[in-house]
Amino acid sequence: MKEIILDTETTGLSVKEGHRIVEIGCIELDNLVPTKKYFHYYLNPEREVSKSALEVHGYTDEFLSDKKKFIEIADEFLSFIDGKKLVIHNADFDISHLNNELQLIKKKEISKEFVVDTLEIARNKFPGSGISLDALCKRFRIDNSKRDKHTALIDCDLLYKVYINLIGQKEPKFQFQNELKKNMTAKKVAYNYSKIVIKPSVEEIIEHKKFLDKELKKNFF
Repeated sequence: MKEIILDTETTGLSVKEGHRIVEIGCIELDNLVPTKKYFHYYLNPEREVSKSALEVHGYTDEFLSDKKKFIEIADEFLSFIDGKKLVIHNADFDISHLNNELQLIKKKEISKEFVVDTLEIARNKFPGSGISLDALCKRFRIDNSKRDKHTALIDCDLLYKVYINLIGQKEPKFQFQNELKKNMTAKKVAYNYSKIVIKPSVEEIIEHKKFLDKELKKNFF
């Protein structure tokens, strides 16, 4: 089954206050393994970015001024997600903004029937505990050191790893003793992020690393 890990950044919190999307990032999964397909655009929101949002993602009005508008990438986006489950952290926020953009251009809205909210999964699994993306990365010992600012594709990659752990009903395993001595340096620890029912092949792992090292860095670094 194919799924889409999705994240957006916006000019502010509420669509009722006229806030718009400034970035969409998506990573496609096929049976919980990232494919080579991803979708990413910075967008001209046709309004100013709020001060609070600027502090979160760092996208200035000047930076966004020459980017495409949502209407220009809408069909490509809808085609990319067509027929696939959307995996989103705090889905109400992203879906409300996406559906607002779709309403503005008279396109059919996204149904929540096709959405998996990892925030809800985490809330049910860890009641009373921190369930933000950063908190879950810490719980599952996922390196989020590159998340200095909220950026859609980096957040998608982190959410993918969190999602694997949440639905796998397990936390990553430490590779101690012999495996540690063989494969890691003194202060590094390897974690197993794979779901129990699927084990990526060596080729898939290599392709995923290439995707992160080349495609993500091309967009952000």
